[in-house]
Amino acid sequence: MTPSNDALVQRKDEHIDHVLAGKGRGTADAGFDVVRFQHNALPELHYDDIDLSVRFLGKELAAPFLISSMTGGPTRAASINARLAKAAEKLRIAFAVGSQRVAIDSRAALGLGRDLRLRAPTALILANLGAVQFSKGYGLDDARRAVEMIGADGLILHLNPLQEAIQAEGDRDWRGVEAAIAKIAKAFPGRLIVKETGAGLSGDVVRRLRDCGVSAIDVAGCGGTNWGLIEGARAAGGHAEAVVKPFAGWGVPTARAVFDASIAAPNLPLIASGGIRDGLDAARAIRLGAQLVGQAAGVLDAALESTASVEAHFAVLRDQLRLACFCTGSADLHALARAPLLDAVRF
Repeated sequence: MTPSNDALVQRKDEHIDHVLAGKGRGTADAGFDVVRFQHNALPELHYDDIDLSVRFLGKELAAPFLISSMTGGPTRAASINARLAKAAEKLRIAFAVGSQRVAIDSRAALGLGRDLRLRAPTALILANLGAVQFSKGYGLDDARRAVEMIGADGLILHLNPLQEAIQAEGDRDWRGVEAAIAKIAKAFPGRLIVKETGAGLSGDVVRRLRDCGVSAIDVAGCGGTNWGLIEGARAAGGHAEAVVKPFAGWGVPTARAVFDASIAAPNLPLIASGGIRDGLDAARAIRLGAQLVGQAAGVLDAALESTASVEAHFAVLRDQLRLACFCTGSADLHALARAPLLDAVRF
């Protein structure tokens, strides 16, 4: 059964409410504490001169941060996205919108219009659709429309089989999704990112996605929001909640997912998201092989408050990352990616 647009809007609002209530907190840990940098007591560099810039999908960012996909119903989506877009522009970081499925199906902006590009004229903005939709009737025109409607620089296709299987109205037939991704990748050379949504990507899946021609990967590992638990909470004590209960720790921890992905596809740009707590975790992710680090639930409270709150949130993460660089003697992120560790990383 195809859900109505009203039902989709209601579901997005419920998602935000359950995330804010902590219903998506699983038992998994993102795994970054196993990465311990060797302290450099003689860094021989100026703290203020440390270069945190990175180039991603052809755009220069001032810091390696991505405001990861989040959304709500139309009213909240409009205000959230406006604040996030303005913050991304001010901080010169990347911004990915939440799923645009409702906007595509209803042919209405619903907080996902060209005004986002007007608010962030130079920022790296990423559109977002579910990969499974492209095995259910979506085509290249829908992908292009998602990008064009917000003036995006690239497109994210998200993978969420755990969530879809638990969701009462979810898509459970995933046959043909890989072929659909390959088709979209061919039409969007250098601009397609594929991400999980909180259960992580294995090295095997990363290799398959690389072979499909995707431009970058967001591992989106476990340790942050568990969307299976969110859908179980929406079921409010029903069968779905009972089914998903033992999956509270399911998935590939983010740190392990980044490490495995960097080995499986060493030349494929990686984004680390899922349970990123602070700028030190960001530094650890970069040391494991990531180029960008994303946060969604971690910045949601700030996004609901004001643009200034979002800016302040990421300013703290930026300075924590800078401090990690300083205390490892890393003048830039390339040096940080090679910074000595106290012990070999073992998962």
